[in-house]
Amino acid sequence: MSLEVALTLIGGPTVLIEMAGLRFVTDPTFDQPGLYHGGVTLEKTSAPALSAGKVGRVDAVLLSHDQHFDNLDHGGRAFLAQARTTFTTPVGAARLGGAAVGLEAWRSRIFQGENGAVHVTAAPARHGPVGIEPISGEVAGFLIGIAEPGDALYFAGDTVWYEGVAEVARRYKPKLVILNTGSAEPRGKFHVTMDANDAIEATHAFPQAKIAAIHNEGWRHFAESAEDLAQAFRTLGLAERLLPLERGRMVKLTLA
Repeated sequence: MSLEVALTLIGGPTVLIEMAGLRFVTDPTFDQPGLYHGGVTLEKTSAPALSAGKVGRVDAVLLSHDQHFDNLDHGGRAFLAQARTTFTTPVGAARLGGAAVGLEAWRSRIFQGENGAVHVTAAPARHGPVGIEPISGEVAGFLIGIAEPGDALYFAGDTVWYEGVAEVARRYKPKLVILNTGSAEPRGKFHVTMDANDAIEATHAFPQAKIAAIHNEGWRHFAESAEDLAQAFRTLGLAERLLPLERGRMVKLTLA
């Protein structure tokens, strides 16, 4: 199977994915820079490369979770109305209502596009170290499949490397893996998104996939930059596996 994919990094965890005649957006964040107060204070440091209006028609949002502003800010929440469907966690769908669809881990939904149907499958995720769940809440990743579930793309969402992600690799063979990296440290010296070590583990677990690393800029609480991760990949001879993304610039690739 050969599949054309276009990725446009909008900023932070937000990517426009165009594939199989469908347009997906991950974890939408469209606010201007500012502070967010909740359980912790988060600071957004850069504006989106594209406004919500310029993104245009969206078939589905892949929302790893709705409870953190750096994955769904105020503008992102308003943006959900532009999408036919928002796939997210079951508890998130209950909170959002409307066109939100909650999927438990390993559950799939056939999603119809103009050029045919795709499989959207929820994947497990853990937003930090063991024991973080009562603090972080429920999170999810998502796989997109064309011929069969999980054969095209895996958006891991806000997760660290752990057994749940390893199980995704055992069950599915995506050709593109999008990782939320940056080693986010919003609550102290432990990371709640992938650091370089986690991303390297994932790269080896998905040996046939290109790796796109996002959510490593645009917010104050990241401990690692995109260049930090790229340097780690170069050091370990993995540079060719990493797909460079630049905010606002479309990158096209063929998944074969």
